[in-house]
Amino acid sequence: MSLEPGWYVDPADTETRRWWDGEGWIGAPIPVDVTPPDGPPPAEPEPAPVTATPAADQPAAGTGGRPDATPTPGTPGGPSPWPGQPGQSGQAGPWPGQPGQPGQPNPWPGQPGQPGQAGQAGQGMQGPPPGWPYPHWPGAQPIPRPHGLPLASYGARLVARLIDLGIVFLLNAVVNGWFVWRYIEAVSPYLRESVRRALNGDTSTEGLPQIDDQAGGLQIAILVIATALWYAYEVPSMAARGQTFGKRLMGVRALPVEADQPLGFGRATRRWSTLGLPTLLWYCCGLGLLLQLIDAISPLFDQPLRQALHDKRAQTVVVQLPRKRDTSTAPPESADTPGDTP
Repeated sequence: MSLEPGWYVDPADTETRRWWDGEGWIGAPIPVDVTPPDGPPPAEPEPAPVTATPAADQPAAGTGGRPDATPTPGTPGGPSPWPGQPGQSGQAGPWPGQPGQPGQPNPWPGQPGQPGQAGQAGQGMQGPPPGWPYPHWPGAQPIPRPHGLPLASYGARLVARLIDLGIVFLLNAVVNGWFVWRYIEAVSPYLRESVRRALNGDTSTEGLPQIDDQAGGLQIAILVIATALWYAYEVPSMAARGQTFGKRLMGVRALPVEADQPLGFGRATRRWSTLGLPTLLWYCCGLGLLLQLIDAISPLFDQPLRQALHDKRAQTVVVQLPRKRDTSTAPPESADTPGDTP
């Protein structure tokens, strides 16, 4: 893979931009939002050569009068060569997994330790060229702990949501009860006659009672009131504490991804709207209920932060809070120290 020299986003740090000379990264990185210069970065001064200090004239002890005599592997008096040491007869070439071996991925240009890259030492962290996949550690990725806290399980989040929905349902029974009763009275004659004909095998629609003209307006009023009650219940408490009543009972909390701080009113509104506003679409053949169901199960398929769709929109994550230790039942510490008893 060959790329022309130029300024590219560094795959190792996507917030910076570096100069690619066709073989490797050179120069210091610059922020990605800064306009890069027209050409390559200025050459960095080479470090001053280190002058070796002459050894003392006195012979080192245990070397037979020869200063700086170091036993060489394989020589008399030196350590034996280890198996697989380079240069030993009867040994295979490079060890398994070394870049360049059959079946192994070839190293990218500019990879540290490759021939011809000695002149690039000290020029910062190397990485793959633009467009190449960045290498990952083998094995399973560690489970993230946002702000040092474990992610909340789906079961705890589901139970907390069901508790909150139960509270919202009770609020609707009090505030919305009259509208619901009027709506049932408006559509019940039509429903009763339709069910009776269906049980008798009659599929005709002639002579069916007409639905009251107020039924459509009552249905919209019910959905608007239900949405407003849900908003009033959830958004203020989430903005201040990141917890509703159900989340407090289950010991979970919603936090911004970037910092351990309250959500704030705007973020809490964006988070709720993805799940709560589709309630208004229940009028459209249950479309809103389908959207809410998809949002509710989305954390099961998200990795690694287990974010629901409303979490992704507000850039939040739900964590499990540590349980407080109950010190009321802890045994009192004795005032006497061991050895003080007579």
